Amino acid sequence: MDPGIAVKKIKTKALGLGFFSCGIAEASALHDHEPRLKKWIRQGKHAEMSYMENHMEMRLNPAKLVEGARSVIVLLHNYYPSRSLPPGNDYLISRYAYGTDYHFVIRDKLKVLQDYIQKEIGTNTSRVFTDSAPVLERAWAVKAGLGWIGKNAMLITPRNGSYFFIAEIITSLSLAYDNPSGGDYCGDCSRCIDACPTRAIEADRVVDAKRCISYLTIEKKGALPEEFKGKYRQWIFGCDICQEVCPWNRYSDPHREPAFDLPAAVENMTGAEWENHSPEEFNRIFRKSALKRAKFDGIKRNIAFLKHL
Repeated sequence: MDPGIAVKKIKTKALGLGFFSCGIAEASALHDHEPRLKKWIRQGKHAEMSYMENHMEMRLNPAKLVEGARSVIVLLHNYYPSRSLPPGNDYLISRYAYGTDYHFVIRDKLKVLQDYIQKEIGTNTSRVFTDSAPVLERAWAVKAGLGWIGKNAMLITPRNGSYFFIAEIITSLSLAYDNPSGGDYCGDCSRCIDACPTRAIEADRVVDAKRCISYLTIEKKGALPEEFKGKYRQWIFGCDICQEVCPWNRYSDPHREPAFDLPAAVENMTGAEWENHSPEEFNRIFRKSALKRAKFDGIKRNIAFLKHL
């Protein structure tokens, strides 16, 4: 099949599955990103995420993940909600975790698209990814022409801001490639840097995970740093502060994926209910939620930290 026609069919199918954007990049090694990534790790800004030190070749070269890789299909899926937890709530969770764990929802959609490509475009070797393997997702999204890296180190698109998931299909098919995104559309704005209460966002689009509320409330094990007491505001899982202040997110429209909706049980949960959950209740309410990554004990720890216990 003609590569241009194949790409049109893939993008049409992707939109039909609920992705709002799709770009195609050539699956060549990301050599330009190696010095920056290694410097970030060398300086310890990956905190306790030791897995970031592993599989460096896979992170930089898609052919190490899929034999004969020629194309990277990059997809974006909106998660901006129509209803958010009010800022005055006793406890807040990041918007991406409102509904069903995105790993399951996005992976199911990717599998449908993968099967479609195999049957309708051409026999190929491929794998699907969404924050689940050593893939430099934002770098591939930029290379596929979908947006630019903002000062908060997140991918930003001109029409949809940054409230979206990134996913990929690495395939052995040769396809027509999109032009990489160019330019920096953050300009002189520093709202995300200024708003971060723990000063995790540094110059040159670097985030120090050791200071990032999102990392600390989800990935960090053990006790939380005393120096940040009183700076977490109400966040007990993740943090959206740098996205909330970003001017580009004024263009965000609500998603249309029911699985990502904020459940009434969570929307109406009082501070006392959050504090008094039993492990059984927590597992029942959040059994399909991304909150299970922090686990019951992690959420309890985060609540206690906010209450200065």
